[in-house]
Amino acid sequence: MTTKQIQEALLARGHDLGPTGADGVLGRRTIEAITLFQKAEKLEIRFPGTIGPKTIAALGISAAEPMAPAWILEARRYLGLHERRDAKQLDKALRLDASEIAWCGAFVGMVIAATLPKEVLPANPLGSRNWLQLGRQLDEPQVGAIAVFWRGSKSGWQGHVGFVVGHDKTHLHILGGNQSDSVSVARVAKDRLLGYRWPTTASAPPNTKLAMSSINASVTTNEA
Repeated sequence: MTTKQIQEALLARGHDLGPTGADGVLGRRTIEAITLFQKAEKLEIRFPGTIGPKTIAALGISAAEPMAPAWILEARRYLGLHERRDAKQLDKALRLDASEIAWCGAFVGMVIAATLPKEVLPANPLGSRNWLQLGRQLDEPQVGAIAVFWRGSKSGWQGHVGFVVGHDKTHLHILGGNQSDSVSVARVAKDRLLGYRWPTTASAPPNTKLAMSSINASVTTNEA
């Protein structure tokens, strides 16, 4: 399931996505079109504009696998961007100089703000540990959960933050920024975890345990 498929289904039903059309970007025009579609179909959605099974079914899209949360779809668009090689594109998206500042928190903030415009962000989203203030706590990993880690020392102020996309016995699989100076999926040790958070303006995560999986990704230990 992709954002572009959702956009194409909306266009087929006469919804206006603006001049860019089905560009694969879950921007505000697409969120507005989703909201209007849900209203027209009289769908009971707790947070209009968010995408879940009811909306997917009403759009007539057959998902081969469960759809990842909208913010994960958005985050994946930036995979591979490097703070030096792709500085112009990355700095424009983040609205900062990624080569001069630890930007994992900025990346999470950019993605959440784009896909969940009503979500209240931490007062200083650049501070990784501040993401422990967002939304509500989760006790177990779920795809899309915001995972906050300590860096340097558990009692210090430094940290790292990213999105859970999987896990194995010892590591979480994290889609995040400033991992090897780029947006990537990396393995982060579970014993560094400070907590999981879930946005309040999104549908609740599945009420099932996330199955373990394997991944061909490097282990990150210091995301400075």
